[in-house]
Amino acid sequence: MTNTAGPGTGEPELFDTGEWGPTGRPLPDLPEPTPPDPTRPKRALIIAMCNQKGGVGKTTTTINLGAALAETGRKVLLVDFDPQGSLSVGLGVNPHTLETSIYDLLLDRHTTPAEVIVPTVVDGLELLPSNIDLSAAEVQLVSEVAREQTLRRVLAKVRHDYDIILIDCAPSLGLLTVNALTAADKVMMPLECEFFALRGIALLTDTINKVQDRLNPELEVLGILGTMYDARTLHSREVLERVVQAFGDQVFHTVIRRTIKFPETTVAGEPITTYATNSPGAAAYRMLAREVLAKCPGA
Repeated sequence: MTNTAGPGTGEPELFDTGEWGPTGRPLPDLPEPTPPDPTRPKRALIIAMCNQKGGVGKTTTTINLGAALAETGRKVLLVDFDPQGSLSVGLGVNPHTLETSIYDLLLDRHTTPAEVIVPTVVDGLELLPSNIDLSAAEVQLVSEVAREQTLRRVLAKVRHDYDIILIDCAPSLGLLTVNALTAADKVMMPLECEFFALRGIALLTDTINKVQDRLNPELEVLGILGTMYDARTLHSREVLERVVQAFGDQVFHTVIRRTIKFPETTVAGEPITTYATNSPGAAAYRMLAREVLAKCPGA
């Protein structure tokens, strides 16, 4: 049996199950998540979902990981930090009809989070929506003092109301993404199991290093998540193997496979955990939630 956490790490000891996962490593035996202690004051763990390449599963992962974490009894806030508003759409919110959005929180000090945050179909899961207005914020923030800290100041107002906050970043390495990385404790990198997606990880890693050096020294990489994996193709298997060779234990054991269910959930405006609760996709995100909580025992 393989111990994946040692004494003094602050993490529970995990042992392999004897089964081999798609990453070519023994699958850990992850503990059943327990609800957080209701007497403990909340201070949300903030995770930025980041990759400058579009279409790699950032939004899908933000929605479904958030829903899976909410199922464990945690109160979760999803932050749509992409001007395209895909996260909002994926949870049944029409970005074009929003009276207020995260744009107002960033640039209008009189707007309160309570005016912008909306509930979702999942108990314990709430949304800070966005729309195309957010694209203007990137230009307007340029002249602001401490412009990289703006999102951090916004989230500080609600951090004690949630256990976990997930930020869905825009597919770029611009000022909005830098704001998200500056506000976050951890960064998760969804990576499509495809060669060109692999090349972009080096650019993202460089940006993360710069943010750690100059803006947020406490930022840590939570892990790299393989998405859109198709075990039937040699290409998918080779890309995943290369990622594990390059990044080792930073790669999550959980791998998200391609399935028609994910596009269907977007149309339905709900997570896969409620739309197709017994599907392999829902099981994968529940397993990912366990991995995240095992890596972040205080969450």
